[in-house]
Amino acid sequence: MSSRKGRKDASRVVREQIAREKRRKRTLFTTIAAVLVLVIAGGIGWAVYSSQKSDDFTAPPGANDAGTGIVYGSGPVTIDLYEDYLCPVCKQFQQVNGETINQLVSAGKAKVVFHPVAFLNRFSTTEYSTRSSAASGCAAKGGKFREFTDQLFAKQPAEGSAGLSNDELIDIGAGVGLNRDDFGSCVNDGTYTAWTGHLTDEASRSGVTGTPTIKVNGTELADKSPDGIKAAVAAAGK
Repeated sequence: MSSRKGRKDASRVVREQIAREKRRKRTLFTTIAAVLVLVIAGGIGWAVYSSQKSDDFTAPPGANDAGTGIVYGSGPVTIDLYEDYLCPVCKQFQQVNGETINQLVSAGKAKVVFHPVAFLNRFSTTEYSTRSSAASGCAAKGGKFREFTDQLFAKQPAEGSAGLSNDELIDIGAGVGLNRDDFGSCVNDGTYTAWTGHLTDEASRSGVTGTPTIKVNGTELADKSPDGIKAAVAAAGK
């Protein structure tokens, strides 16, 4: 009798253990499912937020449709220039190639999309790359982007410095014919700071890792000399 009772007790214990294990698994599966739902929802939410954030900018007049650069010229071949106003090699590039590129634009052979990226903020104590790029947007608004860009390279500060102050940027703008009050307000308000962030992010996404980078009809050039640029434009225009 006691033996049968013992077996019954043992069976009951086993059944209870099995029931507890089933409940534990159901709870675990429910928890995992809930976590997955939260992760998926969070991912969707972050994607939406990121998309909205990346779209939260105002491009200056003269920008391309994507808002990633300032366009000048209307030739059939597109030259994309990615430069940082604090980059010494970019200054050298402009000194060597600026005239050639301007001639190609003037001759109707090419148009330029200039992307004033802010890659070198870490080499300035005041995020000069961003401030100067945003200021170039203000210059584009006033119709003096190329003139302002030329002067930014001519007066380029040293890497590791504070860079030019906003007042100095405003002086440069006024010197190329921009209205001091309008341009100054645009610079001091950081009107195109978000635009700078957008075009810099998009440059990185497109594979641009350094400056200067030049592309002709989407193909990056290894030969950045005047002859190399002219040959690439001629070949692309055929």
